[in-house]
Amino acid sequence: MGATSEFLARMPRRSDGKRNWPLELKERVVAETLIEGATVNAVAKRYELIPSTLSDWRRMARQGKLVLPNLDGMDFVPVQIEEAAASMAMPPVAAPSSTLDVIKGDVTVRLDATTPAPRISEIAAAL
Repeated sequence: MGATSEFLARMPRRSDGKRNWPLELKERVVAETLIEGATVNAVAKRYELIPSTLSDWRRMARQGKLVLPNLDGMDFVPVQIEEAAASMAMPPVAAPSSTLDVIKGDVTVRLDATTPAPRISEIAAAL
């Protein structure tokens, strides 16, 4: 924990004294909670965070606001996106009320059916 504490001591702080967490670091910390056997409380303690803050970041990841890196031991849903051929006509746009669900375990993310495939891939990776 000594190395983590030294790292946290060097992290810039905002005018209100709170740490200014870079987006990439938030994504990595959230990703660590997805490693088998990890808990939100243990990861929060390692980074000297309040567990509810880490839970907020996990919620952001589920909403697609954070894109998580792939760490060894993480449970990610395998997704493969193929590029559409340039000569293919665009499929008709789905009705505004159409949705699609991305499901991982007991987490369901409901998206508008017009969500672009790269964004769906990012969200699926965040689960």
